[in-house]
Amino acid sequence: MKLSVVAVGRMKERHWREAAEEYIKRLRPYATLDLIEVTDRDVTRDEARALAEEGADVLRAIPDGAHVIALDVDGTLRSSTDIAERLAALGLDGRSAVTFVLGGAAGLSADVLARADERLSLGRITLPHQLARVVLLEQVYRAFRIIRNEPYHR
Repeated sequence: MKLSVVAVGRMKERHWREAAEEYIKRLRPYATLDLIEVTDRDVTRDEARALAEEGADVLRAIPDGAHVIALDVDGTLRSSTDIAERLAALGLDGRSAVTFVLGGAAGLSADVLARADERLSLGRITLPHQLARVVLLEQVYRAFRIIRNEPYHR
């Protein structure tokens, strides 16, 4: 499976980068993963404009033909097993390219949410986007372990 993560903003702190890199490394035996970072904008001056500019960048970064899963607090709540089952089902349906999209400080624009094939929530709490990226990567890694019936701590 070919996975992409389109994320608004960079991983600024070393500990977040290292955590993300660890899960990317762990994912290599299961899937190819492209991490695409788009520039985050200053949302404190003009949030609507910043969100629109980030959204335009995100839409340009989404690979052609990808099944897009937007991370959205109002999206579908799924357990780790549910995420594994969903990724397996996408693969069986011939959806070999899946792109996860993570927003920045203001979330995702309406245009990006409209482009998404589905929305996934990591919970009803608000997470900093760097932490959300690490949690997403960990859950995708866990999903592949579940799909292959490989051990993973519970």
